[in-house]
Amino acid sequence: MTDSTPTLHEYEYKAEMKQLLHLIIHSLYTHPEVFLRELISNASDALNKVRFLQLSDSAVLEPDAPLRIAIDIDKEAHTFSITDSGIGMTKDDLIDRIGTVASSGTLEFVSSIKAGNAPLDGDLIGRFGVGFYSAFMVADEVTIETRHADPGSQGYRWKSVGEGRFTIEEIDLEHRGTRISFTLKEDAKEFSEDWRVRGIIKKYSNFVDFPILIAEEQVNTVTALWHRASDAVTEEERNEFYTFLSNDPDPPLGHLHLHIEGRYNFNALLFIPRTAPPRLYDLAERRSLHLYASKVFIQDDCRELAPEYLSFITGVIDSEDLPLNVSREVTQASPVLAKINEVVTSRVLGLLDEWSKSEPEKYATFFSAFGSLLKMGATSDFTNRERILELLRFETTKTEAGTRASFRDYVSRMQAEQKDIYYLVGEHRDLLERSPNLEYFRKNDLEVLLLSDPVDVFSIPAIFEFDSKRLVSIEKADLNIPADAETPAAGADDTDTAPLLAFIKEQLGDAVEDVVASKRLVDSAATLVAGKKGMDAQMERVMKLMDKEYSGSKRILELNLAHPLIRNLARLHASGADEALVKDCVQQIYQGASLIENTLDAPADFVRRMTEIMERATR
Repeated sequence: MTDSTPTLHEYEYKAEMKQLLHLIIHSLYTHPEVFLRELISNASDALNKVRFLQLSDSAVLEPDAPLRIAIDIDKEAHTFSITDSGIGMTKDDLIDRIGTVASSGTLEFVSSIKAGNAPLDGDLIGRFGVGFYSAFMVADEVTIETRHADPGSQGYRWKSVGEGRFTIEEIDLEHRGTRISFTLKEDAKEFSEDWRVRGIIKKYSNFVDFPILIAEEQVNTVTALWHRASDAVTEEERNEFYTFLSNDPDPPLGHLHLHIEGRYNFNALLFIPRTAPPRLYDLAERRSLHLYASKVFIQDDCRELAPEYLSFITGVIDSEDLPLNVSREVTQASPVLAKINEVVTSRVLGLLDEWSKSEPEKYATFFSAFGSLLKMGATSDFTNRERILELLRFETTKTEAGTRASFRDYVSRMQAEQKDIYYLVGEHRDLLERSPNLEYFRKNDLEVLLLSDPVDVFSIPAIFEFDSKRLVSIEKADLNIPADAETPAAGADDTDTAPLLAFIKEQLGDAVEDVVASKRLVDSAATLVAGKKGMDAQMERVMKLMDKEYSGSKRILELNLAHPLIRNLARLHASGADEALVKDCVQQIYQGASLIENTLDAPADFVRRMTEIMERATR
């Protein structure tokens, strides 16, 4: 007689999965209740997938089974289970999807949070693809019983205590779908209370597309808010829906409720967050708009619905003009989605323009969070380029720190003979304000944009102009300075500085492109600027970070001929009294200018030479 007992197979988690589970199980979470939100979200995804299969006429196990999520809790035994009638999982799914980190970068991000001794906020869990593992926040052991929707599928039981290994065995299951069950930890027994579970569902999952049942009673509100009239939706409903979509506990900054009719018809409920989510610029982690076709969910990351620079938008778009069995490949080339993209872009830019004019404080909040993305849009969306340029904001020499002005504000303050918009790029405002290249502009009351956003390095040079005014870096040699602007003083004597300029050029040799008299310096003796074909210092630093072989272009050394040091050196050089001192001073001036723009390669030589010069001066 043969033994018909199913074979129990044991597997080991991959190394990175072990680390992630250890962090989840042994870290302090601020919101352990989100385990329920994550399990419901996974169940909803499974139901959407099986509904999609049914719409595409695929053969599905139990095609008439109701699409729903059932939660069973036992207050006395402190047990918890959640069951869905979704697509279910195969054995390979259990091994590959449950035993592996869900998305690249997840472990790195979670580890960095812990390295900073910060609590691992439960609100972050769902944003980084580790939703199922949140069950280990409230349970010591988790069991999954599942059967795939394929008619010939086999049932399986997966079990793990989350410490390195899991087991899988074949079981008899009549129904398709997945059931996750566990006994709650001592400090998590509150989640076996009916009122507590209902409250969490209302808070996080009220707008899941499928009924959520407790004791056969539906708890959530399954409703398509975007199909209702805007004035029929309360602010509370909108905020709850936004939280459900984004996992953001804060209410949105604003929203757009659209009902578009014409050649293409669609409804939309779009939200603009108040703050930027973690890893906003990580394309692999970015989640875009949800796409529906006649209230049927199609996909939750449809990037064709809006341009990349508006990827901060969260929401739902529902079109009656898309087939229910639309695929991702179809959406990428769909004229319907292209038109939706065009309308959404125009409406969002219109809303931002309205805020910028009527609610400047709200717009300032928005721009602090997402202004960098808009700057990217100014260089990529040529159709809406002028509208985007009007929305950009920058700190300037005439604004306080943290306060930004528009290009339009700048142009309105330009001097009569001023033809260009001047800017200076650097790491932060304090450094920018100490730049010697600002001295001439400050003395002559010429406003300069102070650009410290990393995106500015690439976006501003690509904008070229605004309102027929060129955007010009004040670190460039070929500045178009207004003819009536005050120039630096000629000096108090008639010392000839031409021989000194030639001598300095000879001493520095190939280290510089040229040595010239400066029109921009007032108080400083020297500065380094880019030639006509060169990049400003900040751009060159970025290029060197991207390419270690990049050497950069030679700089032009500008000297303030009215500065006492330069005039003293001119006299000393003309007399031939101490040529060694003049040579040392030339090197010190050049390296000092390099130090200011953070390109000094030999700080030890600079300090040594400075010490020697001071020693001579104090003999």
